[in-house]
Amino acid sequence: MPQSSHPDLWWHTSDKWWEKLKPLARENRQQPTPAENALWQRLRKRQIANVKFRRQYAIGLFIVDFFAKEASLIIEVDGPIHDYTTAEDALRTEYLESLGFRVVRFRNQDVLTNISHVLNEICSYVSP
Repeated sequence: MPQSSHPDLWWHTSDKWWEKLKPLARENRQQPTPAENALWQRLRKRQIANVKFRRQYAIGLFIVDFFAKEASLIIEVDGPIHDYTTAEDALRTEYLESLGFRVVRFRNQDVLTNISHVLNEICSYVSP
């Protein structure tokens, strides 16, 4: 989403970066991991507290797995590769939190084996 002059959209990706991230985000949406797909089926169409979620959404220089603007919530679903990228993930989370978003991370395995717990936790972040 290109950067906007609208004051509520100050965190959007600049036009320059959006052109680079857009094809990656589209590819990620077309080829989700099994865990991302399972979670998306439960988040889409405002199924959780009537909150709109977007998937594979560009914020700044990053593409986040799931984003709910009205709840200022970012959800990341982490696979095994994240066992080796903890420092990078921490910097990414710190940056996104500095923009005022809450970042919640779930392991692929948790989404696939205990989705009800994952959904309950997400509800706790989006419910008034």
